[in-house]
Amino acid sequence: MVLRANLILGLGETLHTPKIAGTKNKIIGAISHHEWEVKELRTDRKFAIAYAKAAVESLSNPNERGGSLLMLRALAEAYGGMGKIAAQAGISRESLYRALSPKGNPTLKTLIAVLNAVGLRLSVTQEKKVRAARTKARKRPVAA
Repeated sequence: MVLRANLILGLGETLHTPKIAGTKNKIIGAISHHEWEVKELRTDRKFAIAYAKAAVESLSNPNERGGSLLMLRALAEAYGGMGKIAAQAGISRESLYRALSPKGNPTLKTLIAVLNAVGLRLSVTQEKKVRAARTKARKRPVAA
């Protein structure tokens, strides 16, 4: 008896659902991580807001940018779909898919369209580390 897993993950990786060799048994109700993620974003508003916040905050880190763009893609899919969001942003659906890919480079207009679809807006806050560094720099004596 051989057991295999067959669950599709959101990033193209595959785990297989339990299957007994020689049979066609599948786990009923198993869904991909991406499908679960989109469903959760639709049904849990607080989760969607925290998710959007994390995605936007991570955009400034080059090591996290690809994941952040995929998070924004999941939000777009959960709140209206890629076609609707693309229309709001004034771009083609294909362009939106490219912009929200791991190597994408979305415009501000595209980011705002995705956030507006979720009922959010983009805002700016001061980063705490920057404030502390500037305060220390002002207190240092000037070398003669």
